[in-house]
Amino acid sequence: MNFRRRDFLKTASISGLAVGLAASESLLSKRAAANEPSQSQQTTRSGEMIYRTLGSTNEKVSVIGLGGHHIGRQKDEVESIKIIRSAIDRGITFMDNSWDYHNGGSEIRMGKALQDGYRQKVFLMTKIDGRTKAAAAKQIDESLQRLQTDHVDLMQFHEVIRLEDPDRIFAPGGAAEAMLEAKKAGKVRYIGFTGHKDPLVHLRMLEVASKNNFHFDTVQMPLNAG
Repeated sequence: MNFRRRDFLKTASISGLAVGLAASESLLSKRAAANEPSQSQQTTRSGEMIYRTLGSTNEKVSVIGLGGHHIGRQKDEVESIKIIRSAIDRGITFMDNSWDYHNGGSEIRMGKALQDGYRQKVFLMTKIDGRTKAAAAKQIDESLQRLQTDHVDLMQFHEVIRLEDPDRIFAPGGAAEAMLEAKKAGKVRYIGFTGHKDPLVHLRMLEVASKNNFHFDTVQMPLNAG
């Protein structure tokens, strides 16, 4: 979340969306400062693995995560399960996934790998694409079923890449309602969102969330965003 001001201004100039940038940047800076852990909390080491506090969750996760899309590419799911368990045995605790990776195949493989006590060793994250309450609720339950768990540690709104995405998510009957209900029901511990395009969209997501008194625990975006 630590984007430089000139990076945002450059992006805004290119996209023609400079209006409101100062307010957005201020909001992002304040949230980043509030969520920034102290140096003593930020990193720890166990064996050869480094662990870091995730967002504002106070949860320590491995700085290396296991990509859910990649563990769906092996021809034999036995190989995928072996990869996942080997990663956990070596200290990797952050498990990434998504409702739509390989049409749910990645979640199925990870769900099988996390049996026999492995679920308790990891911080499990998956993502949903639904923008309406009905679609999001359906995807949340389907993910839990495939992952063979009654809850995930982190559920994220995936691919927030359009300026209208935040409005759709927080509209009456939008996906935010389903996510909050899932959290209240104990199906989700923390809530976040991901973005892979324009940082201005990510800032708008934070703005719209703030207007709806909604707090995100994590924001995930590529290092080269913007």
